Amino acid sequence: MDPRSLVVVGASLAGLRAVEAARKAGFDGRITLVGAEPHLPYDRPPLSKAYLDAASATEIPVFRSEDVLRTELGVTLRLGEPATGLDTGRRQVVVGGEPIPYDALVLATGATARRLPGTDGLRGVHTLRTADDAVAVRRALDAGARTVVIGAGFIGSEVASAARKRGLDVTVVEALPTPLVRAVGEVMGEACAWLHHRNGTVLHCGVQVTGFEGEGRVERVLLSDGGALDADLVVMGAGAVPATGWLEGSGLTLDDGVVCDTTLFTGAPGVYAAGDVARWHNPVFGRSMRLEHWTSAAEQGAVAARNALDPAAARPYGTVPYFWSDWYDSRIQFVGVPQADEIRVADGDAAGEGRCVALYREADRLCGALTVNAPTEIMKYRALITRGASWQEALTFAEARRTARRPTTVPALDR
Repeated sequence: MDPRSLVVVGASLAGLRAVEAARKAGFDGRITLVGAEPHLPYDRPPLSKAYLDAASATEIPVFRSEDVLRTELGVTLRLGEPATGLDTGRRQVVVGGEPIPYDALVLATGATARRLPGTDGLRGVHTLRTADDAVAVRRALDAGARTVVIGAGFIGSEVASAARKRGLDVTVVEALPTPLVRAVGEVMGEACAWLHHRNGTVLHCGVQVTGFEGEGRVERVLLSDGGALDADLVVMGAGAVPATGWLEGSGLTLDDGVVCDTTLFTGAPGVYAAGDVARWHNPVFGRSMRLEHWTSAAEQGAVAARNALDPAAARPYGTVPYFWSDWYDSRIQFVGVPQADEIRVADGDAAGEGRCVALYREADRLCGALTVNAPTEIMKYRALITRGASWQEALTFAEARRTARRPTTVPALDR
């Protein structure tokens, strides 16, 4: 089949890159971009970073203007209307009760933030996933809110950082004994926890939230240790789940995302997935994974569109995952996967000099690297992981880098 219509569900970064890649590849057929939110595709990482800064602009950072999307890219926009169903046999997506036919389809619906029970209808309690969420959180910070963050993950920690930058009191509640264990491992989770302590954020670990108090608006957060925290603003950073509910009954395989092969193909003719919603087989690591990272979403969107439009020439998508997070005055960067047999700090000391490089070993291979305030190092380790560097090779490389950055001392001349 020569595709004449491409439908992209999800006006996200992955969805936008799918549209752009289709046009760049020479596709001149009809493109329809469907988005559940009324906003044009916008950049999500700044929502929990720069956008919460009191001195930053108040406009949501959109990628492309409506004129560019409609005129230059020739896109039909269906915004503010979530897709509610998919018929892979008839090749139709249902939007607002109306079936939209497709020859090629890219699913890029992303993920939705988890909410704790007992928070519906309680003002002052927010997630931070959408532009509207960010506007509400910023407004509360502008008003000087006493802030409680639930979850010491990356989003929650960025919110805490923004609150402390404004001089506000903020407490982070983390159910696990150590933050970020699943994301970076226990050793570096403890190092990241130190960043909170150093910057005056109160961090409660190994404690769960049991409930909320307040008449229409949150006033206190109740904890499993019997404590209670006064709060004007509560931000839930308890993770996200892939937005696949609307795909129930479609025949697609759903398992913590839309299950795909190495080319992002879902198994249904013409249907590919990209971004936070896609669980695909990553050939670089030889395993299935689902990523919620900016870089992979952008790359997958483009690959999915090209493969959907020309499945006979479909290419696999393999990557070494990469993400970053800004906390206080520190930048945390990670490449690879955190599931490791050993984690070793190879250079520096996050709690001492505020800079470090940690390496992650799986069997005899370098599988990951994390840096704190070492921005010139991280991509070098990504290159090592990409070419399958051994653990010993990585340690040798780290030692050479550490030696090279040591100050050179010149011996005094004898007098």
